Amino acid sequence: MHITSNKSRAIGREISRIEPRFAEVIAEFAPCPIGVTKSRESNFAALASSILSQQLSVKAAATITDRVRLMAGGRLDPKQIAKSRITELRSLGCSATKARALLELAQKSASGELPIRSLHRKSDAEIEALLLPLHGIGKWTVEMFLIFQLGRVDIWPVGDLGVRRGWEKIFGMRSEISPERLAVLGEKFAPYRSHLAWYCWRAHSIYE
Repeated sequence: MHITSNKSRAIGREISRIEPRFAEVIAEFAPCPIGVTKSRESNFAALASSILSQQLSVKAAATITDRVRLMAGGRLDPKQIAKSRITELRSLGCSATKARALLELAQKSASGELPIRSLHRKSDAEIEALLLPLHGIGKWTVEMFLIFQLGRVDIWPVGDLGVRRGWEKIFGMRSEISPERLAVLGEKFAPYRSHLAWYCWRAHSIYE
């Protein structure tokens, strides 16, 4: 889904109307870019990068991703990566789990078993059903893909620590909020919960 900057600003105003405590962070950071700015990465590259960067620093993830990209001929291409072996990916710095996950994603994408190029035409639930069975791809990875690659505006990633910490700071909470409780509290912000999450991330970053 792609929206205009004006629509994004209107979403921010609606979130502020529903909960005025978001007004300050929205005033500082609006408009939210989700759904406005189209990703320049392919769907495969976005998922591959997500797999490779899990539990790594930004610098380490970039180094390994660059090595894989170079091995694949200069870009994260599923057909080229599908020809590689676990040992080859391991030699580039991938853990055994990441090497297996990347190779499986590449092979299923290259063969057409996973319709990687047309995922944007499918619903959130359909995409989740296709991606979650793949090794190394969990709910958080799928949610980040839906938000930042496909620009879906109503994803509520309550399992994300930054979202929860941002919410806690906006509401001045002294105790940690559970994902289950946050899922319920976020319901009234549908269908704009991706934007809500983005403002929670911003709050977490500025109030640290």
